[in-house]
Amino acid sequence: MEPGTKAMHVAINTSRRTNKAGVEVTYQSALIRRTYRQDGKVKHETLGNISYLPQHAIEDLQASLKGKTMVDAAARMHILRSLPHGHIDAITTMAHGLGFESLLGPACRNRDLIMALLTARICKPTSKLATLNWFTDTTLGTDLGPVSSDDLYAAMDWLLEQQPRIEKQLARTHLGPEHNPEGLALFDLSSSWVTGTHNPLAKFGYSRDKKRGCEQIEYGMLATRAGLPIAVRVFPGNTSDPASFIQIASEIQDLCGVRDLVLAGDRGMITNARIEDLKKDTDFSWVTGLRNTDIQKLAEDNGPLQMSLFDEQNLAEISHPKYPHERLIACRNPALATKRAHKRTSLLEATEEKLETIKKAVEAGRLKDAGKIGVKVGKILGTYNMAKHFILVITDEKFAYERNTESIKREADLDGIYVIRTNVPETTMDAPEAVRTYKSLANVEKIFKTLKTRDLGIRPIRHYTEDRTRAHVFLCMLAAHLTWHLRTAWAPLTFTDENRPVPQEPVAKVVRSAAAARKASTRKLDDGTTATSYQDLLTHMGTRTRNTTSVPGTEKTFELLSLPTPRQQRAMDLIDHHVQNHRK
Repeated sequence: MEPGTKAMHVAINTSRRTNKAGVEVTYQSALIRRTYRQDGKVKHETLGNISYLPQHAIEDLQASLKGKTMVDAAARMHILRSLPHGHIDAITTMAHGLGFESLLGPACRNRDLIMALLTARICKPTSKLATLNWFTDTTLGTDLGPVSSDDLYAAMDWLLEQQPRIEKQLARTHLGPEHNPEGLALFDLSSSWVTGTHNPLAKFGYSRDKKRGCEQIEYGMLATRAGLPIAVRVFPGNTSDPASFIQIASEIQDLCGVRDLVLAGDRGMITNARIEDLKKDTDFSWVTGLRNTDIQKLAEDNGPLQMSLFDEQNLAEISHPKYPHERLIACRNPALATKRAHKRTSLLEATEEKLETIKKAVEAGRLKDAGKIGVKVGKILGTYNMAKHFILVITDEKFAYERNTESIKREADLDGIYVIRTNVPETTMDAPEAVRTYKSLANVEKIFKTLKTRDLGIRPIRHYTEDRTRAHVFLCMLAAHLTWHLRTAWAPLTFTDENRPVPQEPVAKVVRSAAAARKASTRKLDDGTTATSYQDLLTHMGTRTRNTTSVPGTEKTFELLSLPTPRQQRAMDLIDHHVQNHRK
């Protein structure tokens, strides 16, 4: 304070005294004081006692003396614009808490744009051009400033350059021995269709989306046992499952930085040929399943797979010379057996109904020629996949059919039976754990569901260059990684099962916990508030706005964030709690 300078302020004095009853009482006084410097010393002069005023009046006077302009909000403040912000705040808070921004790379314009694209992919998945319009209707548009489509594509090119480093860091963090002591990684493949005609990765192949007549790409996903995405590889749309698996398997060793890793894949991916490749080129262990044809061979007369194995239990270890130094774990799920029997009966009846129509047409003379009859019959049998269960007689003027009872019985005997195949020693993974490991592949299917539904909308692929296609899929994988964390954190507010029980019998179907079943049936949480889906909660978070506010008569504006609703506040608290647990 300069000599001679005098400043007025409100001083709040607090004192404590013990009354006659022995109770400590706190007294507070508010004084208007003038502070000045005299002879090199700061002195205070009390001008008045305003303790009798209401608290809000004291606070207003205190703020005014500090130089703040007091405004009658009801009469004079104007809200110029309100922009959705709560859902963006939730995603960025989660990303910041997980260190996701530093994972992407050093601070730069491209990193900011990628974070914005990730946020847009989670909140409003659409094309990159439509995303630009979405930016302008949220606080991202204000925070980012002017953004063009070229800026977004440049950011995607930058992201693709960072992919090897990002995936390696994710793998070492989540698949390393500290967080993955069992050394398990899951891998599965899916596909999505492509628009346009110039994408070099777009090929016709087996469509897992059931999108016939469309070119597609395929992508393989590496994930943790819990279904947390770690890495992704994009392949041409006509790539076979085994080929894609062995390609990414050859990269995993360097990616994860660990040698003792167990790969789990379905029976269509880890085939006999791929297992031989794994034995030659890697040190990985693996867990997969046998195809139905291989299971039938094990169940032949004098084979190791006999129904008597399941008289007292639903799983049993068997062996066969065809699988040396490997373990075969036969499992029988009674519920699955009943389901398959019912489905086969329905398909047989539906097939017979269609075949009977053809038979009557042949008998009436409306359909002739063995070739034409065979085409119609083949189409029906192909639709229901029942050709193996029927014996057919087709001539130019006759058509007859009957069920192949031996084939039906042979298949029925194996209803509900599947066989796990692994080279992991029993000392490392016992039979029940091997079954649970194979069944955990369902968590990878959940990732694909997240990618393809309205959560992230990976399809259709609208890019027409190979690099942009790979960058788009990688961007969606990173968005799926953040979505997994958000879904996990918000489980107490949604229908998600927080504590799904692990059945003692590994073959048994996993059922929802009683708490989750109660949430689903009553649509209420334990505190009586409404339970919602993840998407509805994310939409609700977006109703919290950031408001641009002005005061008439001045040129100043300021940003004012609306107060959160109780549900929004709890959602943000759950994010903080999740981040703290993640850091431990």
